[in-house]
Amino acid sequence: MPKQFRTIVEPLKVQGLITHQCGVVMMGSCFSDNIGNRLRQACFDVEVNPFGTLYNPASLACGINAIFSKRKYTNDDLFKVAGDNRWHSFNHHSMFSSVDAEAMLTRINGRISEAYKALSEASVLIVTFGTAWIYELNDTHEVVANCHKLPADRFNRRIMSVDEIVNRWQQVINDIIAFNSKLKVIFTVSPIRHLRDGAHENQLSKATLHIAINRLMQQFEGLIYFPAYEIMNDDLRDYRFYASDMTHPSEVAIDYIYDMFSKSFFDANTTALAQQCERLMRRMAHRPMSDDNEAVARFENSTLEMKTQILQQYPFLQRALTKLEQ
Repeated sequence: MPKQFRTIVEPLKVQGLITHQCGVVMMGSCFSDNIGNRLRQACFDVEVNPFGTLYNPASLACGINAIFSKRKYTNDDLFKVAGDNRWHSFNHHSMFSSVDAEAMLTRINGRISEAYKALSEASVLIVTFGTAWIYELNDTHEVVANCHKLPADRFNRRIMSVDEIVNRWQQVINDIIAFNSKLKVIFTVSPIRHLRDGAHENQLSKATLHIAINRLMQQFEGLIYFPAYEIMNDDLRDYRFYASDMTHPSEVAIDYIYDMFSKSFFDANTTALAQQCERLMRRMAHRPMSDDNEAVARFENSTLEMKTQILQQYPFLQRALTKLEQ
């Protein structure tokens, strides 16, 4: 047998857990965005990061609780930073920030309503922990999801303990079971290193997250861990798989992790349909450069015909396609 020059991480053996007929909700760090975008392009019914990118377990728990309770954000939940005309929320990524408070609240509360519906109907929830380091407001002790460039002296920075994460997420998982008993929860740890925390501090953080997830898996049956961290740091252990910042995975690495993800959770029929949908989405996204109007019309008509045939055969794809076209 030839010698292996890589430490290959094998796919999980849970094929069939994710199909085009089951809803998927993804929350957490950049892994959720990266894999969520690929699921969208394969026409899965997926809701991704209704609060924007969240990194720490406390903020993720807060977001899920806000969805379960259908929390309505108001002007009292928003604030401005000196020298910045935009409104911000401590529970949301800056992608939600806006100079128009009313429009911002409409968007925030609309996403919560969408996420509530998605979670109530979904079969899979994928949660990605990015860091165990948190920032607490000094005056309220509230854990913030984003500091929005406020002065550092406004916050207390500390690392969550394993017990703190486990205790918080025990309640969240019990709430998930009560809310939607068919929901399967997949945990993963983001492979992206948070080097601004320091190299050693990043290692402490990732180890804390791994141990906390393992404790939860020992306490609850049916929880699944997907090894995105191990795939990136052990299997793809080479800087050619990193983007120019040397911390985020490159497109090649993201493709590889998604391939491992699909091999872990898709069965053969789902994989075949996903590939068919990806071909359709590439055609729909194509912008012809030709000035041959007849050729362009033929291409557009054939794309429409392809879409019609797919929807006739798989009508359950309509919801995902509608989201993509909005």
